[in-house]
Amino acid sequence: MHHWFRLKLDPARIVLGLKNIQLITEYLIASLVPSPLDTIASAANMEAADAEPSLQRLRDSFGRAITDLRISVTDRCNYKCVYCRAGEEGASFTELPIADYLRMVRILVSLGIEKVRLTGGEPLLRSGLVEMVAELARIRTAFRADGTRLDAHEPGQPLDIALTTNGHLLESLAAPLAAAGLSRVTVSMDAVDPDTFARITRVPRSFQRVMAGVNAAQAAGLGPVKINCVLLRGFNDNQIESFAEFSRRQGVVVRFIEFMPLEEPSAAADARNWKPETVVTMDEIVTRLNAWRPSCGVPAGLVELPQRAASETARRFTFADGVGEIGIVAPVSRPFCGHCSRLRITSDGALRTCLFSQSDHDLYAEMRRGGTDHELASYIRRVVLRKEARHHIGEPGFEKPSRNMVHIGG
Repeated sequence: MHHWFRLKLDPARIVLGLKNIQLITEYLIASLVPSPLDTIASAANMEAADAEPSLQRLRDSFGRAITDLRISVTDRCNYKCVYCRAGEEGASFTELPIADYLRMVRILVSLGIEKVRLTGGEPLLRSGLVEMVAELARIRTAFRADGTRLDAHEPGQPLDIALTTNGHLLESLAAPLAAAGLSRVTVSMDAVDPDTFARITRVPRSFQRVMAGVNAAQAAGLGPVKINCVLLRGFNDNQIESFAEFSRRQGVVVRFIEFMPLEEPSAAADARNWKPETVVTMDEIVTRLNAWRPSCGVPAGLVELPQRAASETARRFTFADGVGEIGIVAPVSRPFCGHCSRLRITSDGALRTCLFSQSDHDLYAEMRRGGTDHELASYIRRVVLRKEARHHIGEPGFEKPSRNMVHIGG
């Protein structure tokens, strides 16, 4: 954050010596640093990161415990959604061998990661994904619930392994993934009307394929299946009540997500580039659903559900009869950065400390240079100490991140 101040000096009474000029200059330089990236980690913290990389749970300089990892296993996608892969860039980054992703995960679990979400691109395009899930299912956590490290003889808990997918290939893969150890699945689905859905994905008959995948995931025991819907004003915001009914009828958790500035730039007629007025906010969604009556026997009005963890991103609601669940993720109108527990790895092996980071940290380059697990753990700790306090969407001077969403991993 920029800090500005005004000095009121009387030239007749104050003479600045060289020492004073030096002190004021140093203050100005320190005050005008635009972000905490290069200044928040003290020398003592850096030395601790190098000295004992596995004894303490991974935390950033703000004290936030890092327990959630999102890892993109491919930059490829078989959809071209109008708010995401809006342009013609296509896949831009390489994929690593599955073994290299697994090594990264094991090191991060030794530092305190407990949840792993596989993303893309579209992760179901990646060969070897079922085998990767089976390997992840063998890994055990390294810390107790109170944040202290487990003793050598104490068994850890299985990882919470999740997957975010567009669902197009899920029908045939849901059962194998569940058998391999996948805990749960989230399907990106931005309309329950087939025609609107096809306009969003730019793939004919995609709705039927995705619904078959949702049904297969439920049959395989990957429920409750979560459905992520990004709302865009004037495009699919007429689907809010239909999604509420879908949640009740289908037995899924619907999560509405505010549109974020993460799309590929595009001049295409059907592309939806981010503007503040395109965002459908949490307050608007709650107002709409509070006025919606599920059925003649159920009164209108949402019932808020209790938060399960401080780092939970969605505010959760149900209806008066307890049937159906709606979550609302509001990073634009209600940022939740203060409790962020996430770290991301891109398909080419770069660490990202925030979805809106302006830079990557090349973990894979450290691996290629022959870094040991101890050295890589120290590197990760140093990177996490530079994790941003928050994003700055909608503020003056906001800059989009260095990669678009599809190249980061959802």
